[in-house]
Amino acid sequence: MPPAERLLNLVIALVNTSVSMTKQQVRQGVAGYGDAPSLEAFERMFERDKDTLRGLGVPVVTVDAGGHSDDVGYRIDNEAYALPAIDLTPAELGVLALAAQLWGDKTLRTDTSRAMTKLRAAGTPGLGASGAAEDALVGLAPRVRAVGDAYGPLLDAVTERRTVRFRYRTASTGVLADRRVEPWRIAVRGGGWYLVGRDVDREAPRVFRLSRIEGRVRVGARPGAFAIPDHVDVDAVLGAAGQERVAVLAVVPERASAVRARAVEVPAHVPPVPEGFDVVAIPFRSVTTLAEELAGYADAVVVLAPPELRADVVRRLQAAAALGASTGSDDEEGSRG
Repeated sequence: MPPAERLLNLVIALVNTSVSMTKQQVRQGVAGYGDAPSLEAFERMFERDKDTLRGLGVPVVTVDAGGHSDDVGYRIDNEAYALPAIDLTPAELGVLALAAQLWGDKTLRTDTSRAMTKLRAAGTPGLGASGAAEDALVGLAPRVRAVGDAYGPLLDAVTERRTVRFRYRTASTGVLADRRVEPWRIAVRGGGWYLVGRDVDREAPRVFRLSRIEGRVRVGARPGAFAIPDHVDVDAVLGAAGQERVAVLAVVPERASAVRARAVEVPAHVPPVPEGFDVVAIPFRSVTTLAEELAGYADAVVVLAPPELRADVVRRLQAAAALGASTGSDDEEGSRG
């Protein structure tokens, strides 16, 4: 059982006990503790979990019955643990509803939906069952792009200060290489998710875009393996990745209207333009995000500059063409069979 699930089971048990629970009752009645191979292993697990909960602000108290040490019990002080009455202003509710709509990724969408449902069930003023506060924001809420499989393991690694290893494709060359990182923060900027941490091999802070991580993220076994600096200026570290630039595109007439809607003045000097195409310049911050969009237009949009954006789009189109060729070959073999 994952440690987080065992901790949640312990919290539920200690919150709902009528008086307290002894260690023996915890071992026998709380899911996850029966997996301990010995009494000593259970003792270490339980003591560690108590410390973890207290470190998270959960008030686990000891109840001494005054007798044998086996009679010592544990419970959670519900008065200290319970949240005060929630009284949010309409403006605060609007921001909360907007934040809940922000999470379009399945990893967090379920949690935010449950949170809003609980607020409605608690009768929070201004947030009726109809969700009027959310309805007023329809069409205004931004969306965070899908995080991918790397997010969960990286978030756990940041929380527990465990080193990670993963395969990473560089933006400039598209080359895959192994990375060993001490993860400090996960941040979203300009529609993209980034990991900020210390590259162990390069012995320097680095930024890694989560969408360029390929394969499984391998998390180190030892918690507390490194110390996160007290002050991590995420914006400063991400500054180079977030600088606004201009992409010059050749676009087929009357195509890619969403791209044309963001057009700015075309630079004075542009590469040669294919005959019959319009020249369009658009601002961008993330090579990967824009490449994902432009590749979807196939041959209706040709990237003229900058070179790294062009290379990323070409790589995506080549991968799609190779996949199509492979699928077609399989279908042909199947039809012959």
